[in-house]
Amino acid sequence: MLVFIVKRLLWMLPFLVAISFLSFVLIQLPPGDYVTTYIATLAASNEVVDQNTAADLRNRFGLDQPMVVQYWKWISNIALRGDFGLSFEWQQPVGDLIWERMALTLLLTLSALLLTWGIALPVGVFSAVKKYSVADYIVTGLSFLGLAIPSFLLALVLMYVAAVEFGQNVGGLFSEEYLTAPWSINKVIDLLQHLWIPVVILAVSGTASLIRVMRANMLDELHKPYVTTARAKGLSEFTLLVKYPLRLALNPFISTIAWLLPNLVSGSIIVAIVLSLPTAGPLLLQSLMSQDMYLAGAFILLICALTVLGSLVSDILLALVDPRIRLE
Repeated sequence: MLVFIVKRLLWMLPFLVAISFLSFVLIQLPPGDYVTTYIATLAASNEVVDQNTAADLRNRFGLDQPMVVQYWKWISNIALRGDFGLSFEWQQPVGDLIWERMALTLLLTLSALLLTWGIALPVGVFSAVKKYSVADYIVTGLSFLGLAIPSFLLALVLMYVAAVEFGQNVGGLFSEEYLTAPWSINKVIDLLQHLWIPVVILAVSGTASLIRVMRANMLDELHKPYVTTARAKGLSEFTLLVKYPLRLALNPFISTIAWLLPNLVSGSIIVAIVLSLPTAGPLLLQSLMSQDMYLAGAFILLICALTVLGSLVSDILLALVDPRIRLE
């Protein structure tokens, strides 16, 4: 196990360097640059920017240098000083812009994950144990319904229900009076009152998917000889399920860690925009649209790094939970 972890960590270094370069190249692939986008925005407002001003802006932001030089300055500052650069659009350090949104993004994602696992695990087991029963058909129908409903449509429906039926202030994670207020008990209560809508929306599709996966995995394990042997030895049905087939059927839940960590950054961007959530997703989208390469590059690099880390954590946990898996 230790040798496997060390090897993976050593391989991560050149892999992250390659990813960082590809991320930087990817951002520069669209025609133009941030100055081009900025000039087009001003032109839409009937403001004219001459070529000299545009050249001065490119020189100020370092956009007139070769791409390799820009990349080297960017990655060397990150590696040596932890400096992700200055956002062109916000004129603030990229690190500050990202980390100030990560706390709420982390809270929202982990809450949705706990709700997803808390529902999908027992319901998936129940559906497998009671296969082809009325309850199983109901669970199956609700699962397919949850997979079919677009998240943004569900967001609009829940916003309407919360506003009309319950008179709740919807949109965002705080009421207007708490947006800039210091943290207090009342602000936490206000956050919880707004949090349930995005948590439910983000959990619906994931819950529906994991229920189906959990049911299929449990059905694969329930009819294997070791389950029959354990039942013949007199184990209660609950103890048998928890101790043997459930442990092996947990693999898909652990495997989701590989995409859970990058999801902390990207999240559900469309849902976040519909609900006006101050999370990292809308900021990532805006940076890509404006070609703010340092901010967008930092986001993409962070997503890739968390994907690699999540895969490592997932592999290790799978080996601990499932004795059939050997990392060697």
